[in-house]
Amino acid sequence: MKIMKMSSLKKIIAITFGTIIIAAGLTGCGNGNSKDKTVVSMKGSDISQSQYYKALKQDSSAKTVLQKLIVTKSLENEYGKKVSKSDVNKVYTTYENQYGDNFSSILKQNSYTKKQFKQQLRENLLMKKAVKASVKITNKDLKKQFKVFEPKVQVAEITVKTESEAKKILKKSQANNADFAKLAKEYSTDTSNLNNGGKLPAFDNTNTSLDAAFTKAAFTLKTGEIYKSPVKTSSGYEIIKMIKNPGKGKWQDHKTELKAQILAADQQDSKVMKKVLSKLFKENDIKIKDSDLKDALAGY
Repeated sequence: MKIMKMSSLKKIIAITFGTIIIAAGLTGCGNGNSKDKTVVSMKGSDISQSQYYKALKQDSSAKTVLQKLIVTKSLENEYGKKVSKSDVNKVYTTYENQYGDNFSSILKQNSYTKKQFKQQLRENLLMKKAVKASVKITNKDLKKQFKVFEPKVQVAEITVKTESEAKKILKKSQANNADFAKLAKEYSTDTSNLNNGGKLPAFDNTNTSLDAAFTKAAFTLKTGEIYKSPVKTSSGYEIIKMIKNPGKGKWQDHKTELKAQILAADQQDSKVMKKVLSKLFKENDIKIKDSDLKDALAGY
């Protein structure tokens, strides 16, 4: 069982409007340069920077690219001093730990360098600041979120191909003095966590990388319990043991986590984000000087 699918990383990358690679392509282009630099030299006539810029403006994605640049700069103007290098590194480390040895290759598959991904994480943190400044969260909102909330838990799992095999291993795991970690190393087909007894990184109700059937079963367990039957997932059949479940408690005990979950959901809500961006643009007094791109922010 993989903890995070590649689609999850893409989701992380796509949270804000910021797109480093595309945005960088427009940097320095424009008619304001006293010298029209050459972008491409060739037989007949060269391609100048102004020609390149003019052609870019005709592309259907030009306004989207401009939106991304405006959002990125506006976020830096308003919240840049509130997000430090250590804040970015802290988030980066959590993803690095979750992906483990596969992290570098997954970044490469998504066409991101370490530096570029850190920049994207920074933009995500800046956007969170903008959302937090624009969204008022009440106790009523917290109580509503608490209904679906589950605290971070850690489990160990054994994955096998068939249900019959899973039932046999489950029976062994339920025996007195059974060593679950040893059974995981002996039987599990999930090679990613054999060396740590089948343990998975902690997860809560916001996790979308694990099968829903898996998390639903896991959240019913108390510390030390093993789920009553094998759970069918896309990876096969899984035996689940709860390593640590702190218990849900009361909503007042989890205000910080609940607020974070609400804000994360808001970042995926188009209506909320439209309001957030409209406020951001107004605060930055945006005026688009190029007539060809003047309606790039129409709708905000």
